[in-house]
Amino acid sequence: MTVIEVQNPGLYGQLREPSTDAWLIAVLADFNAFLQDHAANERKASAMAMSMVAHYPDKPDILNAMIDLALEELNHFRQVVRLMQSLGLQPAGDEKDLYVNGMRRHLRDGKEPYLLDRLLSAAVIEARGAERFARIAAANVSPQIQTFYSTLARSESNHHHLFVDLATIYFPKNEVNTRLEEWLDIEKTVLTGLTVRARLH
Repeated sequence: MTVIEVQNPGLYGQLREPSTDAWLIAVLADFNAFLQDHAANERKASAMAMSMVAHYPDKPDILNAMIDLALEELNHFRQVVRLMQSLGLQPAGDEKDLYVNGMRRHLRDGKEPYLLDRLLSAAVIEARGAERFARIAAANVSPQIQTFYSTLARSESNHHHLFVDLATIYFPKNEVNTRLEEWLDIEKTVLTGLTVRARLH
């Protein structure tokens, strides 16, 4: 699968930098590797949501939202696996996600700062996923891939807003907005420091 024309559908969540054409070309040149990484990311996203369920049982808004999110991300994992199986692929073993690990290094200590950072870092990660899925959907790919990734882009964009909305339940809006701007700067630094590969991040 190769790219002939690359379209940029725009940014999600006011990301500081769009994903590069070089990233999209790398993904389309080795789409099988991308699918394996994508499947792993959906599975880890479901596990992350369940981790928040375990950590915040005293916060009903987070508890209920993360149970729903865990189920949705697990369904996405199943959908990606089915797509892979239709192409004769199987899930690959885990490898370190340098992007997510780089983001986590900026989580602050302390109960309240840590909670706010977990929510807002997740919001920015979801925004990047939405932007990248939309770029794939707008590229020179099959109608099946276009439909699949355009649907996922909308879902990830909704997740971005979900995490921001949850943050505003537990923290003042001006504090949320200020820290979100900082996280957008952090994300740009983390992303631009990574080698371009056929990976979601």
